Amino acid sequence: MIEINNISKWYGKYQVLNDCSVRVAKGEVVVVCGPSGSGKSTLIKTVNGLESFQQGDIVVDGTHLNDAIDFPKLRTRVGMVFQKFELFPHLTATENITLGPIKALSRDKAAAREKAHALLRRVGLLEHKDKYPAQLSGGQQQRVAIARALAMDPIAILFDEPTSALDPEMVTEVLDVMTDLANEGMTMIVVTHEMGFARRVADRVIFIDGGSIVEDCPKEEFFDNSERRPDRVKYFLSKILSH
Repeated sequence: MIEINNISKWYGKYQVLNDCSVRVAKGEVVVVCGPSGSGKSTLIKTVNGLESFQQGDIVVDGTHLNDAIDFPKLRTRVGMVFQKFELFPHLTATENITLGPIKALSRDKAAAREKAHALLRRVGLLEHKDKYPAQLSGGQQQRVAIARALAMDPIAILFDEPTSALDPEMVTEVLDVMTDLANEGMTMIVVTHEMGFARRVADRVIFIDGGSIVEDCPKEEFFDNSERRPDRVKYFLSKILSH
């Protein structure tokens, strides 16, 4: 469904992505991990046009990303869940979820509202449907953000460190929703340091360092601490799994 072919990107003279290639099949869950500043978030943001790239090609469900593509339309098909939720503070949970379907997909307001409530029920938040973001916990806001992405009927969802801004006790409630989505067959690319989630849900794990893909392998192979593993990956896992 998603093909990232030899993508390279620069910010001025600084190269942030170096010849990266990834394939993601329909229904596959791919976890992207690596040290801070390695290019993880930049890589997934190229998939829906939130970041440009200077070399290579990306194909999403048969459509090549180039300057002529309708990026707003692409973003209705490839959802995005951000680290900081990015909810509109002046809109209720329901209104945050219905805005996209009404404005971008021209859906009937009543139908969009009905679907929003069904999605809020799905993420365990129907009783909070009329609350504003400031009245919700971080974990609740992130679940609203996931419901908002689902409201657009996406073919895939990108998650950019969705739990890193949450207090530890709120992480599980968000990961549980993401696990349910994965079990239902949603195509997902997830930038995260939650290795427990990767072990439980991922089909593959990609490790990025210095803008390059160091390893792309099934999760069982990624967590196998054999001698053949790249030293950089073993060091990363030794640090992150010790916490």
